[in-house]
Amino acid sequence: MARKRERTVPVNDRMQKNYTYALTAPIGRNFTAGFVPELTPAEMLAMGVFGGRYLRDCRKEFPAAWFKKAKLHPNGVPGHSKDLNFFKVDASQSLAVWNANGWINPIDPRGWFQWYCRYYLGRRVPKEDARQIKRWRAIRRHIGQLKWHCQPGDWTCRPVQRQALLHWAYDSRRM
Repeated sequence: MARKRERTVPVNDRMQKNYTYALTAPIGRNFTAGFVPELTPAEMLAMGVFGGRYLRDCRKEFPAAWFKKAKLHPNGVPGHSKDLNFFKVDASQSLAVWNANGWINPIDPRGWFQWYCRYYLGRRVPKEDARQIKRWRAIRRHIGQLKWHCQPGDWTCRPVQRQALLHWAYDSRRM
């Protein structure tokens, strides 16, 4: 039986130059046991996450379909827009905070969502995958807080927490 060829993805954007990675799993499949994100990267981008700032300069790396309905802040315009977020609130910390807390691995200089996009595509880096999945699981504490403090379907209750959960591929509209 012929072995399936790995696809290599080249990366050359504002934050990462001359990086390549191999896709070794089928897109959107073969996730680590217990890692069950509720939203795909395309769904997250269409809903509105990260003030529309994420992935603006690296579209070539990801499927064009992910960007068809994406809510993105205009390229070349500094900053982000909370109005592009699903819950119309800021729910992000700066990249400087992420770096100071050790949350950034140089292979994914944009953080968790970049890791998730690449993982979703089929990249597997076992040690980093385990670290990021552990961080994803830790965010679940916010689900409990929403369920404790909010009526089901009341999107006006704790919108910052709801938006933050969307940033981690949890569908807080269903809580």
